[in-house]
Amino acid sequence: MTRTDEETHDPGTGGLLDRTGLPGWLAPVDRAARTVAPEQLSRFLPPESGAGRQSAVLVLFGEGERGPELLLMERAGSLRSHAGQPSFPGGALDPEDGDPADGGLLRAALREAEEETGLDPAGVQLFGVLPRLYIPVSGFVVTPVLGWWREPSPVGVVDPAETARVFTVPVADLTDPANRATAVHPAGHAGPAFLVASALVWGFTAGVIDRLLHFAGWERPWDSGRQVPIDWRS
Repeated sequence: MTRTDEETHDPGTGGLLDRTGLPGWLAPVDRAARTVAPEQLSRFLPPESGAGRQSAVLVLFGEGERGPELLLMERAGSLRSHAGQPSFPGGALDPEDGDPADGGLLRAALREAEEETGLDPAGVQLFGVLPRLYIPVSGFVVTPVLGWWREPSPVGVVDPAETARVFTVPVADLTDPANRATAVHPAGHAGPAFLVASALVWGFTAGVIDRLLHFAGWERPWDSGRQVPIDWRS
């Protein structure tokens, strides 16, 4: 991949980012990734102590029959944590991924996506990294890695014990006000949610999507007063 001057000055990406040749519609996302501040994405930021397990997710944009789309997966209902919850592919940093300060987290995002969805990493162009965020309930420090699915490959469930299904969601559905709501957790926590592809996308994943839509200028006015419980199908 081509290394630009901007990328060589970023030790966290290991020269793995490539912004050349992106489709024009991704320009607002690319710009947002390079300008957004951590506190603009979430109030949950990594502890100053450095505590937390390093991990990464792949926020993969593709182009389908209905235009731009995002790749998501639904975690298996038998998992002890986040059971049945839609999410980006991703997981914890492994030793094989290398130094997190030299591209390890980008490699982790691709490796986990391949393991969970079967996608071919060779067809993915990584073009951006969002600020690290924190998930207090699990103690993970998560780096969202942005990718362009330049050469799409078949995807599907690789291990049913971990993944229930793999699917794509058109950005047009994510921006449709009719598909937006505020998800309410039994503990009282509330946050943005999307009712798409027969799923309720909420929590960390919905929060990242919500902020990306906002800072890319794609967000449409929606009724935040519309509330849905996270067990909306039960």
